[in-house]
Amino acid sequence: MRVLVTGVKGQLGYDVMNELAKRGYEGVGVDVEEMDITDAAAVDRVIKESNVDKVVHCAAWTAVDAAEDNVEICRRVNALGTENIAKVCKELDIPMIYFSTDYVFDGQGTRPWEPDDPVVAPLNVYGQTKYEGEQAVRKYLDKYYIVRIAWVFGVNGKNFIKTMLKLGKTHDMLTVVADQIGTPTYTYDLSKLVVDMLEKEEYGIYHATNEGGYISWADFAREIFRQAGMKVEIKPVTTAEYGSKALRPFNSRLEKKKLTEHGFDRLPTWQDALSRYLEVLKGFER
Repeated sequence: MRVLVTGVKGQLGYDVMNELAKRGYEGVGVDVEEMDITDAAAVDRVIKESNVDKVVHCAAWTAVDAAEDNVEICRRVNALGTENIAKVCKELDIPMIYFSTDYVFDGQGTRPWEPDDPVVAPLNVYGQTKYEGEQAVRKYLDKYYIVRIAWVFGVNGKNFIKTMLKLGKTHDMLTVVADQIGTPTYTYDLSKLVVDMLEKEEYGIYHATNEGGYISWADFAREIFRQAGMKVEIKPVTTAEYGSKALRPFNSRLEKKKLTEHGFDRLPTWQDALSRYLEVLKGFER
């Protein structure tokens, strides 16, 4: 199996390439330098010349607050770029995996979002454009996976854990939002599911975050410092008190039982994922 992976400089694309190699598959990794996904002609040329069997589309505009001031470029990347890839996949009759987000939902209530829940009103530009990407995939393809993830962390790039660890070195107390509830996603664990999906044809929309229960960002921060052996006090604040340019969902709970129903292994607990991740980061520091 030969697989084109977009966004290989990001957290997820990096791990997907590694997982493909571990299983003896050939990953063709591209980022914006090799294939600008907003350029339809470039997408058509690169995918066809790569002679791949499947596409894993990890590239995205993920700067949530910056998206509010860069609506057009965010839409070009997340919606148009995804549409460009989906069109070529349709022409070549090859499957595609697209990663979306809990931000497509309006973030209200406390019930975990089901994969087939209707998307009505994303709260911000990022969520809206990722949903437009979903719509493009569904419009052009029958053989697709749309995988919604949340609170992503991996070794290759910036994330909440790295930010907390860095701030914890210079602060005894940090204020962290406590009224947004969800579950983290470790890209190393997610990449294994991704390759499992490439090996099957159980197409559709799925939710995939780590197991271990739903938490707030403040809960997550406390566990990060506990496992890292750092004494940092976490002061919980509301989203309103913290303030941010883009609206954030209070409810990022994602229901994942559909994975089990279709024969996929669910991800390990986020607590276990965090422990393994911190060990990996130690290796980078040496």
